[in-house]
Amino acid sequence: MLRQIINVLLIFSVSINWAQKTSQDYEQELKAQSNSIQSLRDEIEATKKRIQSENRKEKSSARRVNNLSEEISLLQRLMKEIDKEEKLLVADVARIGKQITKSEIELDSLRIRYASRLARMYKKGQLSNLEKIFSSTSWRQTVYRAKYLKIISGLDQKTHDTIRSLLVEIGKQKLNLETALRKKRRLKRDREVTLAEVRNKKRKEQRELTKIRRSQKELITFLSEKQAGVQQLESIIAKIRKDFTRFEREDRIRRQQMALKAKEFPKLKGQLAWPAEGRVITKFGRQWNPKLKTTTENPGIDIKGKPGSEVRTVLGGIVTTITFIRGYGTTIIIDHGNGFYTVYSHVTNLETNEDSEVQGGDVIAYMGDSGSINGSQLHFEVWGQGKKLNPENWLLKK
Repeated sequence: MLRQIINVLLIFSVSINWAQKTSQDYEQELKAQSNSIQSLRDEIEATKKRIQSENRKEKSSARRVNNLSEEISLLQRLMKEIDKEEKLLVADVARIGKQITKSEIELDSLRIRYASRLARMYKKGQLSNLEKIFSSTSWRQTVYRAKYLKIISGLDQKTHDTIRSLLVEIGKQKLNLETALRKKRRLKRDREVTLAEVRNKKRKEQRELTKIRRSQKELITFLSEKQAGVQQLESIIAKIRKDFTRFEREDRIRRQQMALKAKEFPKLKGQLAWPAEGRVITKFGRQWNPKLKTTTENPGIDIKGKPGSEVRTVLGGIVTTITFIRGYGTTIIIDHGNGFYTVYSHVTNLETNEDSEVQGGDVIAYMGDSGSINGSQLHFEVWGQGKKLNPENWLLKK
């Protein structure tokens, strides 16, 4: 009996410690996710204010479509973060539910044991503790009985205290469950509101895109916006190359390559898998536009594909940047080490985060029309040692 009670108490102690550790882990994850959502909300508000200011001064459809694309990109990222938090909450609700069930089973077990012990004491009529000690036949038996009775008394008190602690713990767990469920319902409403906002802005974007396609003047303005986007991307790449954290990334990438027994980027010219299914509609380098009778520089290639088709990394590395670039929409930049980077633009429904480690073939996003006037496509670039390289020279020949 004594051993059984001790075992029950030990199991309860371990389970409570485990529950607290798990609860703290979930709280930290949820807090980090909530901070991430709040940061995105702040960015969306700041972007909206800037766009409203620009719209009062700027009347071109090209600028308006870029502004709408930027807002849509941020809202889609917000929806993704809301989904992540909701999944965390669902897991947390399930964890709390299991813990409540476990605690209630432990509570019932302790109550039964405690009640059974009290019933036996009542039925059999126990001698007083002093009577038991004085009735001992030897001083050794007296000492033993005194120690034993002290242990039993202590265990009874501990069992009583444990039952009380369990009742309090179950109450707290149920309150946490109710809070998590309320938050989950709120997140669902937030996602529905955000989705409605995205759909509304998408309709506006399509109307502005139609104006651009019909107007030569607007098309020229859009192309100038795209050139500004090229400069923006160049400055981002330059900043990444100068960033002191790249040394840490290089080390992480080397460890990843060693673990996967993967080759370094410079040794894989002509061997990289394509980042998406589709056909190349715009080649790398100087491009002649017969409609506008102008020449523009394409820093990568444009792959036309089905809307929502998968966009995959061509090689393992670390995601350094997820941002919106004018004329290119939502853009992901991956560092592959040795001064090589790949760029994926016009993407939607992101499946990765900044500073995440990715492997070759991982789905990082889906093909979209963010910042594009030609519908769903992927703009793909390869950079090496600060220079723009022809991606088709690095990809497998079709």
